[in-house]
Amino acid sequence: MSSIPMIEQTAGKGAARAAARRRKGGNGRAGFGGARRPGFLTYGFLGAVLLASVFPLYWSFLVGSHDNTVLSRGIPLLPGGNFLANAAKVFDSIPFWKAMGNSLIVSAVTAASVVVFSTLAGFAFAKLRFRGNKALLVFVIATMAVPTQLGVVPLFIVMSKLGWTGSLWAVIIPGLVTAFGVFWMTQYLRDALPDELIEAVRMDGASMIQAFWHVGFPAARPAAAMLALFTFVATWTNFFWPFIVLDPSNPTLPVALQLLQAAHFVDYSVVLAGAVLATVPLLLLFIAAGRQLVSGIMQGAVKG
Repeated sequence: MSSIPMIEQTAGKGAARAAARRRKGGNGRAGFGGARRPGFLTYGFLGAVLLASVFPLYWSFLVGSHDNTVLSRGIPLLPGGNFLANAAKVFDSIPFWKAMGNSLIVSAVTAASVVVFSTLAGFAFAKLRFRGNKALLVFVIATMAVPTQLGVVPLFIVMSKLGWTGSLWAVIIPGLVTAFGVFWMTQYLRDALPDELIEAVRMDGASMIQAFWHVGFPAARPAAAMLALFTFVATWTNFFWPFIVLDPSNPTLPVALQLLQAAHFVDYSVVLAGAVLATVPLLLLFIAAGRQLVSGIMQGAVKG
């Protein structure tokens, strides 16, 4: 009982020191937990990054809204009135809607598959103890150092023997799981999911699959949402492998846009109008999922 006053006195001194630090932070000093607002340099840097990010899309719309002589007359400063006409040429020149549907199918299936398999593998690497755990994870990460181009020839031979060349399966199957996705989910679950929580669920009689589904997967939702977005965008904009394995009659959107370039003459107004039309679905995706993604990131930061 005699130690209680000493503990209270120590706690009081600690509270007084914390209040003093808060007062110092409130006076404008840069301390941990201070309330100082971002300055001019911060907003200026963010504004420059925003402009640099938006400029390529704006430039594409700018050129795509003029006729094919716009670049020979100099750099345009204001949009023209030919965007709808150029968009109509895009629809007439390539199977735009079929290509967009193919890209949507490939991107959605690939993103969903990468999230499921990467979360399963990340849960196993982060929370299960088995022989060769670290070595196998290092091997998976090391595969990211291998250029994609090295595997194109054997992969094309495999797809040809399976009879999948020209089919969307040839684009979907090789991307069902990625090394980056496994590494991403492993690192996130290692910090965000306590081992004690899994042990408590197992003691209640749940199997490991049930523990993953009811505990692991909900905890991984913030990272899974970001991985799904990254994978969807990367698959939507992928040109190299679909260009090799798909037929011109059944293309994805980037491959179809390549068909707009003739052998001896390129109408850049039409090409860039097609590029803008291909970017619109991604913009709508970011607008629709932006708030949920930010919320998920903040939840993950609080858990971490």
